[in-house]
Amino acid sequence: MNLSKDLMAASSTPLVLGIIAEGDTYGYEIVKRVEQLSAGALNWTDGMLYPLLHRLEQQGLLESRWRVASDTGRKRKYYGITELGRKTLLEQQQQWQVINDALNRIWHEMTLNPQRSDTNGCQPA
Repeated sequence: MNLSKDLMAASSTPLVLGIIAEGDTYGYEIVKRVEQLSAGALNWTDGMLYPLLHRLEQQGLLESRWRVASDTGRKRKYYGITELGRKTLLEQQQQWQVINDALNRIWHEMTLNPQRSDTNGCQPA
């Protein structure tokens, strides 16, 4: 299934903040964690992730530092969440819960009453 770019963009900030809130990590690990947590439904690319990480860092939601990886000896840029990032994550989690609950109520109602018309006499699409 092709997911809407708008939905992907809207969900990317809370996903990344949530993953980084688990502990400092670097880009490739974030991409793999998104894929793992979504059971393969979300496949991100570097081209999508790194501009987001830079934007979140500029907004003060993340901080970064270079570290040498113990397994490879290579330098990697690790990202950590800031207090502002944690606050933003909590706010976004609450907002997404409201949206999710509303959609579930609407879709449940549509399933129970598929022929229900509104006050203008319009049938659901």
